[in-house]
Amino acid sequence: MAALNLRQIEVFRAVMTTGTIAGASQLLFVSQPAVSRLLAHTEQRIGYPLFERIKGRLFATPEAKKLFHAVEQVYEAVQRVNHLSKDLALNRTGILNLVSSPSVGQSLIPQAVANFREVHPDCKVTFACHSYEHIQALLLSHQADLGIISLPMTHPNLEITPLCMNRLVCVMHESHPLSAKETLTLDDLCAWPMVGYGEDSPMGKLISQYFEKHDRQMTTAVEVGSPQNAGSMVETGIGIALVDEFSVRSWSRTRPIQVRPIEHAPILQANLVHLRYEPPAQLTRSFIQVLRELVVDHGFETLTEDQAIDAIA
Repeated sequence: MAALNLRQIEVFRAVMTTGTIAGASQLLFVSQPAVSRLLAHTEQRIGYPLFERIKGRLFATPEAKKLFHAVEQVYEAVQRVNHLSKDLALNRTGILNLVSSPSVGQSLIPQAVANFREVHPDCKVTFACHSYEHIQALLLSHQADLGIISLPMTHPNLEITPLCMNRLVCVMHESHPLSAKETLTLDDLCAWPMVGYGEDSPMGKLISQYFEKHDRQMTTAVEVGSPQNAGSMVETGIGIALVDEFSVRSWSRTRPIQVRPIEHAPILQANLVHLRYEPPAQLTRSFIQVLRELVVDHGFETLTEDQAIDAIA
């Protein structure tokens, strides 16, 4: 079995993408017979069929589908290289790649990016919200310069720096009986069906530990993937939910939702995350400074050393 060359990979991808020999020929600007010959030669070279030909149509084999997945990953990497090359050709003064958890990403980060761009108008900023696992992977693979997360993260190759703290709060439909109370207790929460999170998610683990610590049992009516999803469920009146203050601050004030503090609610530590053994670049440090100033302006408390240790533990 011989290895594929770049031209064979290109033709294979074109056929997989378009689904036909004709489509691939148009995509590659070559004749249909040329595509057919190269595809047949490729199958002969690797020793197994890539397509089943049934009534004049092509159907990808299971082997072709697995191969295509790997090919797409290569093309995505090439696209990143091309984007970087284009940015360098345009003489940009720098690129800052940011990733965050959804809670922080929908509240603080957009304004922080706007403030940062006022100081660095020629810097290109990329920003996206991801799961904690994906944020970790992007940082470790050098695809992101800085991560901002609303709950703790641990990894031996990542430096975790406290940013600020916020707390769990309870959200409910404005017509819910609990909206009549100024502050809620755990007993209040246990008396009503809740919109919860997966047990393996960071927020789900935090809330479960909170109830277990106080020897209480919550009743989960619906399970969702994020505080944003929880807010949408609460709007329907299906139940109450516990969310972080970051999420609540990004919601419109016109939503039919009431927010109430909870007695003895756990402190949530928001963190900055970057590679431990590579100091942040100047642009990254500048953004961190802008973000810290914004956190103070928004009234979030910065963590003392003891509070940071407690939050990590």
